[in-house]
Amino acid sequence: MIALSLAEIASVVGGQTHDIPDPSAQVHGPVVIDSRQVKDGSLFAAFVGERVDGHDYADQAVRAGAVAVLAQRPVGVPAIVVEDVQTALGALARHVVRRLGATLVALTGSAGKTSTKDLIAQVLRRKAPTVFTPGSLNNEIGLPLTALTATEETRFLVLEMGARGIGHISYLTDLTPPKIGLVLNVGSAHIGEFGGREQIAQAKGELVEALPAEGAAILNADDPLVRAMASRTKAKVILFGESGEADVRAENVRLTDSGQPAFMLHTPSGASEVTMRLYGEHHVSNALAAAAVAHELGMSATEIATALSEAGSLSRWRMEVTERPDGVTIVNDAYNANPESMRAALRALAAMGKGRRTWAVLGKMAELGDEALAEHDAVGRLAVRLNVGKLVAVGGREASWLQLGAYNEGSWGEESVHVSDAQAAVDLLRSELRPGDVVLVKASRSVGLESVAQALLDAEGEVAAR
Repeated sequence: MIALSLAEIASVVGGQTHDIPDPSAQVHGPVVIDSRQVKDGSLFAAFVGERVDGHDYADQAVRAGAVAVLAQRPVGVPAIVVEDVQTALGALARHVVRRLGATLVALTGSAGKTSTKDLIAQVLRRKAPTVFTPGSLNNEIGLPLTALTATEETRFLVLEMGARGIGHISYLTDLTPPKIGLVLNVGSAHIGEFGGREQIAQAKGELVEALPAEGAAILNADDPLVRAMASRTKAKVILFGESGEADVRAENVRLTDSGQPAFMLHTPSGASEVTMRLYGEHHVSNALAAAAVAHELGMSATEIATALSEAGSLSRWRMEVTERPDGVTIVNDAYNANPESMRAALRALAAMGKGRRTWAVLGKMAELGDEALAEHDAVGRLAVRLNVGKLVAVGGREASWLQLGAYNEGSWGEESVHVSDAQAAVDLLRSELRPGDVVLVKASRSVGLESVAQALLDAEGEVAAR
């Protein structure tokens, strides 16, 4: 974070200082909401959660090196007291971002946000110092915390923006006004909360509405709901995709024998070949989105292609591929799931598993509302159509729908099995896996299927990660 005095922070957030002997003392470390993450010079923001009240850790935070606490009441140690800590955190982020002078890139979409954000960051940091959202901290708390990690040296700030309703992205763009806004897609994620894809599109489009006239809206030419957002912005529009009308596009898309995408990248400044280290054809669209951002910021096609070809996964449990010593390959994609990402992961599994036996260990996709039955059934059927060796559906009602879809699509019902929980899945796989098998593990975050992947790796002791 850029250095700010406690007096200046109090003024920015509209707070009152308490127990502060020196208002000129500066915060120069990170702003944190977990007292265990405090470093020398930090500001500790004390949130009141369902189980834990951060105010109870104020003294611990100061003893660990925090200059002061951002709090809703006096806590007996140096504090800036405000009416609402979340609002104050946002105000502080807004102040810091406007002082920085960095180019702010914001992105949203129903699927692929985190993977694309990681690609953009890896491409742009070849050009200049870049700060980006860690993991999926893309909400009204995570986003300002990320923005506050920027320093005077930061030239690019890449922020992922999530939404669970109309107005959420407008709120985030008010805190951190972007110059470049990227919308990846409009899919089924959170459709149960929004009520339909049109409502999702309305929410995601708030990003391009926030762009200035001198900014750039980067839109997916292959998604009609995203492409239509061009009418909602005064910024320049750049299209990406496989469409011939896209400004940044891919040609000759293919997968290597190991399931990694390769293609010819075309930008207005030239063309260059890309072979990615990531797995699955769905990463082509993510890479094109990143390429469009980089092109707008002045990078050549060759520079972009080189960066994309060398980029890896920066976030855990997203197509994380590990090979055991016995030749079994575990694909841990268990961070989250929606119908689009589930289909993409199954297609990646099919590509990786050519000539090998494949397993899809899948759990429920959350927040699908009235679409839940149809979407789970469709994923189960797709697993069979892609010739996945066996679907292991894990959990309750939604998992049974996955298995039923596969059963109804299959010839003899041998393509799938339904088990009650993660441990039952582990027991089944440990007894039946053979050297050379490929296992995909994927479900919504609440299911916790990463434990299955970890158990399968732990069973073999040391592993060699790709």
